[in-house]
Amino acid sequence: MMVLNVNLRLAGFFQWVTARVVKWARSPRALLALLLFTSGLLSAFFLNDTIVLMFTPLVIEITSTLRRNPIPYLIGLVSAANIGSAATIVGNPQNMIIGLASGIPFVQFTASLFPASIIGLCLIWGILVTFYRQEFSGALEFTPQVTVRIYPPLLQKSLLASGLMIVAFVLGTSIPLAALMAASLLLITRRLKPQRVFREIDGSLLVFFASLFIVTRAIETSGFSATLFRLMQPVAERGVAALALVALLLSNLVSNVPAVLLFRPFVPHFPNPTQAWLTLALATTFAGNLTLLGSVANLIVAETARQRGIRLEFMEYLRAGLPITLLSLGMGILWLEFLFR
Repeated sequence: MMVLNVNLRLAGFFQWVTARVVKWARSPRALLALLLFTSGLLSAFFLNDTIVLMFTPLVIEITSTLRRNPIPYLIGLVSAANIGSAATIVGNPQNMIIGLASGIPFVQFTASLFPASIIGLCLIWGILVTFYRQEFSGALEFTPQVTVRIYPPLLQKSLLASGLMIVAFVLGTSIPLAALMAASLLLITRRLKPQRVFREIDGSLLVFFASLFIVTRAIETSGFSATLFRLMQPVAERGVAALALVALLLSNLVSNVPAVLLFRPFVPHFPNPTQAWLTLALATTFAGNLTLLGSVANLIVAETARQRGIRLEFMEYLRAGLPITLLSLGMGILWLEFLFR
C-alpha cells in the first residue's frame, strides 16, 4: 500500500485532488466539507496515515494563503481520515488485521461500515462548524492557486494498478496478495526506479507497527491478555454497544492496533463473530479521534503542523475530538444494531 501511495504522490495525484478541492470551494464551510469527504474517501482506499501525511502540508499552505485559522481544518482532516478509513479493510492497519482474521469479504465489510463512515463525516462537519462559528462564517476572499505537477505516464500506471487492486478486492482475492500484485506491477515496470520508491517509504512507521506485534505477543504470552479479556468478556458479549465501549476504552489505553490484537484470539468464540469483528473495526477506528494521542494519524498531523510553526494543543483537539468520537460512535452503534437486528 505504501508503494502505491508513493507512486501516486510522485505522479502528482494528491496535488491534483487538492487543487480541485480549492477550485470548487466558494466558502469556508464548503472548503471544510470538500476537505472532509476527500480525506475520508481517499483514506478508505489508501491508508489514513498516508493521506494525512500527504495532505497536512497542503492544508497548512492553503489556510495560510487564505489567512484562515488552520486548526479546525487540521482537526477535520485527521478526524475524517480516521472515520473514513473504517469503511474498508485496507483503510487502516487494524482493519487489515480484522480482515485477515475474520475472513469477511471486502464487499460485505465495505457495505456494512461505509454508511457509518459517511454519517461520521457529516457529524464532523456539523461539530466543527458549530465550535468554530467565526471561522466558518462569510465567504472566501479569493481562490488561491495550487501548483500542480502531473506526470501523466506515471499517474496513469499508478491509477491502473490501484484500480486493478480494488477490482481484485471485490472479486474476493486475498487482500495481501492483491496489494502485493499491484505494488509489484509498479515496481517491475520501472517508470520509477524501485530505489526511489523505497526511499520515500516511511520506514519508522513500519518499524512502529512491527513493534506493536512484538509487544502484543509478549502480552499474550505473559497471560495478561487472557486475564484482561476474562474481566471484560462478560461486558463485551452483551452486544454491539457494550463491545464498542470496551473497544473504545482499550483503544485509548493501549492504542487501537494492540486492542484488536488482544481481541483477535477470542472474537471467534463470540455468539456472532461477524458482528463482533465489524464492531471492533468501527469502534477502535472511531476511538482514535478522542484525543491527540488516540491514533498515529493524529500524531502525524500534530508533528507536521509543529514543524511549520502551528501548535495543535491537546486540549484544543480534545474540545472537538470528544463530541466527534461520542456522537460518531453512538451513530455507528445504532447503525450496527439496525444492521444485525
